[in-house]
Amino acid sequence: MSEKPLLAREETARYARHLTLPEVGTDGQVKLKSASVLIVGTGGLGSPVSLYLAAAGVGRLGIVDFDRVEYSNLQRQIIHGSDDVGRPKVQSAAESIRRVNPLIEVDQHDEAFTSANAMRIGAEYDIIIDGTDNFATRYLVNDVCVLLGKPNCYGSIFRFEGQASVFGLPGGPCYRCLYPKPPDPGMIPNCAEGGVLGILPGIVGTIQATEAIKLILGIGASLSGRLLLLDALEMKFRELKVSRDPKCPVCGDQPTITAPIDYDQFCGTPKQDTAQSPWDIEPTELKRRMDAAEPMTILDVRQQHEYEICNLGGTLIPLDELPTRTDELDRSLPIIVHCKMGLRSAKAVQLLRDAGFTDVSNLNGGINRWSKQIDSSVPTY
Repeated sequence: MSEKPLLAREETARYARHLTLPEVGTDGQVKLKSASVLIVGTGGLGSPVSLYLAAAGVGRLGIVDFDRVEYSNLQRQIIHGSDDVGRPKVQSAAESIRRVNPLIEVDQHDEAFTSANAMRIGAEYDIIIDGTDNFATRYLVNDVCVLLGKPNCYGSIFRFEGQASVFGLPGGPCYRCLYPKPPDPGMIPNCAEGGVLGILPGIVGTIQATEAIKLILGIGASLSGRLLLLDALEMKFRELKVSRDPKCPVCGDQPTITAPIDYDQFCGTPKQDTAQSPWDIEPTELKRRMDAAEPMTILDVRQQHEYEICNLGGTLIPLDELPTRTDELDRSLPIIVHCKMGLRSAKAVQLLRDAGFTDVSNLNGGINRWSKQIDSSVPTY
């Protein structure tokens, strides 16, 4: 009696172009079929990663996301469509993945990836892919990978630039070796504030997926110890060497972090929808003052192109120009500062108070929260 084939007839047909590669072949395709990959985030990076790993035949994919699809996602998050707006991202993503390849298993984790659940979720998979868009979760993904002994296929994007690497391999560096400390809150705008070329995460995400497949197959040279930098405007790639830091608190010789920590506290991430400082003002209070026609200056510290998308009719002085333009502001009037989501304006409030302004407040949550709570006709972006 003949043995049962390692791949079913449908799988042989589907993966034929892999099977003819000597570096993959039947044995390699079976490795892919037996592998499991966790993708943290189903946004710009997670979209191409998920679709290509599914098409390649990785047998089990886990997707983690707690967000819902918004129109502003569709410019780059190709795993979602217009009909998915308002739906949970993991639900939309899972359906797209199954359309690509119904032969694989898809686990939906419709929850935030946090210190409380990350070790439990991550332990179930062979490789973890970082498709996140904030520093707190990047450090969390990194630490969990090191603690669990899982490879971390890292990628990040901003405007026209991208990065990719592999962290957490034995003897190799981790994300903390490259970035021991996070930037100060608000110093580096995220993609929501700074923008991103829609196709860029497609490039970086496919690099991450490629690295994962190579690790599963055990072929080629991984990006461990190397940081790949992409400038899409010039279409140039550069490579930087990254070495393991023996003093790294996670992967070093004497680690001091042996379990997930409070990453919001570590990164100084302000809590959303809560007061970020004693000088915050809620959208409802600003609306009351505006309706009462109270004298004040509404200061917008975003960029001109953002102001053109939507505004509250206030004075526009971009944050980077504010230190040299404070003389344009009336010190006798209360000043309400806002940006898109509240981080840049919080920095502006501190700058103005350091310059001697006494009655300065920050619109908590920025113009986006104003749109959600006060006036939905103001576009969000």
